[in-house]
Amino acid sequence: QVQLVESGGGLVQAGDSLRLSCAASRRSFNAMGWFRQAPGKDREFVAAIGFNVDQTYYGDSVKGRFAISKDYTNNTVYLQMNGLKPEDTAVYFCAAGSLYVSDRIVRQKGRYDYWGQGTQVTVPS
Repeated sequence: QVQLVESGGGLVQAGDSLRLSCAASRRSFNAMGWFRQAPGKDREFVAAIGFNVDQTYYGDSVKGRFAISKDYTNNTVYLQMNGLKPEDTAVYFCAAGSLYVSDRIVRQKGRYDYWGQGTQVTVPS
């Protein structure tokens, strides 16, 4: 079993930046991702990164504003969020899994084996 612990959420103003972190208790996966869920909506893909390959993937709504990165040694993934908008308000979940790292596969939440508890990001309008 892998435990994922997220941190870094909060309340910020539109245009501000935040960095989320997700630390895994051990490495038995080859990809990590971020998803988000706003009230009344489905969980949405945000970004993913291969842990053994240098591949990153982004959802269309965050491309150019968010950046995912990893610390391989410490089993940690980060999500740098710049230019935050009210529509970015959601609970952000970290996920990890052993999956085929491709653009189509990493976007599917069902492909991930482990999930964090979520961290709230709020950007008031």
